[in-house]
Amino acid sequence: MKGLVFHGPGQSAWQDVPDPVIQDPTDAVVRVKAVTICGTDLHILKGDVPEVQPGTILGHEAVGEIVETGSDVRTVRPGDEVLVSCITACGRCRFCRQAMYGQCLGGGGWILGHRVHGTQAEYVRVPFADLSVHPLPAGLSAQDAVLFADIYPTAYEVGVLNGCVRPGDTVAVVGAGPVGLAAIRTAQLYTPERIIAVDLADSRLDAAKRLGADAVVAVREDPGQLVADLTEGLGADVVIEAVGVPESFELSTGMVRPGGRVANVGVHGKPATLHLEDLWIKNVTLTTGLVDTSSTPTLLRLAAAGRLPTSSLVTHTFPLDRMEEAYDVFGRASETGALKVVLGEPRHDTLAVPATP
Repeated sequence: MKGLVFHGPGQSAWQDVPDPVIQDPTDAVVRVKAVTICGTDLHILKGDVPEVQPGTILGHEAVGEIVETGSDVRTVRPGDEVLVSCITACGRCRFCRQAMYGQCLGGGGWILGHRVHGTQAEYVRVPFADLSVHPLPAGLSAQDAVLFADIYPTAYEVGVLNGCVRPGDTVAVVGAGPVGLAAIRTAQLYTPERIIAVDLADSRLDAAKRLGADAVVAVREDPGQLVADLTEGLGADVVIEAVGVPESFELSTGMVRPGGRVANVGVHGKPATLHLEDLWIKNVTLTTGLVDTSSTPTLLRLAAAGRLPTSSLVTHTFPLDRMEEAYDVFGRASETGALKVVLGEPRHDTLAVPATP
């Protein structure tokens, strides 16, 4: 088969790789029908995630069809269409028993495209399939569902839930990329008073407006002052950091009110300064986290019911064999306007029925 192989910082190739096979009785092999590229994949290519070894197939998000299962798999069978979660769960260790699947001690956690071969290929082996794939709800297409493999649960769990968004809150989302936009949309489930989106790119701020942000501000326009003006000088109740660079982290901690919460979602490849000389007296709660994907079944149901947008986040689609072009477009998002790119089989929104002679 073909897969996107990491060869070291700045180097990858769409090339021939061995077909995946069942290695453990809890495995499933999935034929990939839709896959996407994550900002974390870009961090890997930059060398920010040194645990990823050269020769690894990248990717941790996919939708596909089960083609083979190990003897211990009970919840899915060949022919089922499933979402492949970005997090794998053994289901038995201490953390899995607490639904903290991202911290799995039994061989799971974030392993796809990290410690084992990932999803950016024609087929993928998924360990612990019973807890690590989710059957698709009826009516939810592969291209729409793939957004629930990572960005939606990440934004919801690590941003909205960790940030304890409540009715009437002022929520500032720093970074209006795919995860930031998903945070804007899922924060609305809790009826905050206002959501303020911050970004460098006007195109992403426009997307934030379309998805429900009440105010948007470019970094160059002093977001801290806008937040202060809108909150009578108090600051934001919740700030969700969805970028992962020192400047965005420091901006986030500078906008939060006394007693507020900063939920860090971004993947940081460099140290960031925590200004405790300012924050120690403010009763601020700072949370970090790797997504657990415990919310994925709920989010899939909301998507199937039309409560969460999907296609509005997808700006570019490609066949699977144009993976390198898709990476180029996604990696130059400030120039291309890319939010989320999806690769795979074409969408079939309508069914063509031949006319009866």
